[in-house]
Amino acid sequence: MEFFDFFSNPSKPMIGLDISSSAVKLIELSKTGDAYKVEAYRVLPLPPNTVVEKNIADLDALSKTIASVVKRSGSQLRDTAAAVSASSVITKEIELPAGLSDLQMETQIEVEADQYIPYPMEEVAFDFDVIGEVENNPDLVRVLLAACRQENVEHRRQALEMAGLHPKVIDVESFAVERAYKLMEDQLDQIGDQVVAIADIGATVFTFTVLVDGKIIYDREQLFGGKQLTEEIQRRYGLSWEEAGEAKRKGGLPEDYATEVLAPFKESLIQHIARSLQFFYSSSHFNYVDQLFLAGGVSVIEGLVDEVEHVIGLPTAVANPFANMELHKSINASALANDAPAMLLAVGLAMRSFE
Repeated sequence: MEFFDFFSNPSKPMIGLDISSSAVKLIELSKTGDAYKVEAYRVLPLPPNTVVEKNIADLDALSKTIASVVKRSGSQLRDTAAAVSASSVITKEIELPAGLSDLQMETQIEVEADQYIPYPMEEVAFDFDVIGEVENNPDLVRVLLAACRQENVEHRRQALEMAGLHPKVIDVESFAVERAYKLMEDQLDQIGDQVVAIADIGATVFTFTVLVDGKIIYDREQLFGGKQLTEEIQRRYGLSWEEAGEAKRKGGLPEDYATEVLAPFKESLIQHIARSLQFFYSSSHFNYVDQLFLAGGVSVIEGLVDEVEHVIGLPTAVANPFANMELHKSINASALANDAPAMLLAVGLAMRSFE
């Protein structure tokens, strides 16, 4: 079993690096008071099959892309925060005796770990964080334990080191999204303990997250994403993968694209959102959601927000963690605005610098 930094607080600023199945996304932030500023940003596509369903398949190709995205971003930072997927991590709240040192807690968790973690202990990376006292029992504290297979952490750490970076934090994606969500709370119509859903449509994975009072209470991943739209464009119009991706973003496709390709994809996406809402309602005591945010590259498709809002019946907006941020003069504002819905994770990771 290896102890690893899911919860540690770094002492120096870090870049946030989101390694998805289709791209590497980098954000560097600075902070003055409560205000954030984007100091550096870059997104570069990954070669096909470098990362498959959030598992690193080609370490060399990934490290080269990471090195390139850092160089092109202009960031001078090398300390880095990356993340493993929430589905690969077991989180569990446990109770331990109050007054134990971190080392004593670590030792006790290792002794009792087979109660909480269904993997052989020599294959596990874990971390823990004391989150408060046990109600009505001052002799015990509540401890949040996070554990995953060591290889998930190691592959990311190796890729960062091969690219010349210093991995300081390996976070959990859901923790980073929760952090970034704080930046979007003022986009809500009401103040209070709202139930907010985020539908994040990645290239291959659709993640549906629900937060109450800014804390994640539900998340679920499905295999569905923008890659399916790109593949259909490629198949239907005889384009290369790169040409199909470019056409999806910039337009210029034949007239039947809107009705024969895009419309069925949007219909399927809306069905995924509707089913995800039903799964949430059936597995919780909530029967409503106040606000829906769309995230991921697909969310900027023209007209999608209005269609989702009409069919689902919820106030819907595109997620933008940069809405109230100042930008460094070197940042291309229009490019950042277009990429913003896909940058939640990278932003949440960069925010670890200030905790």
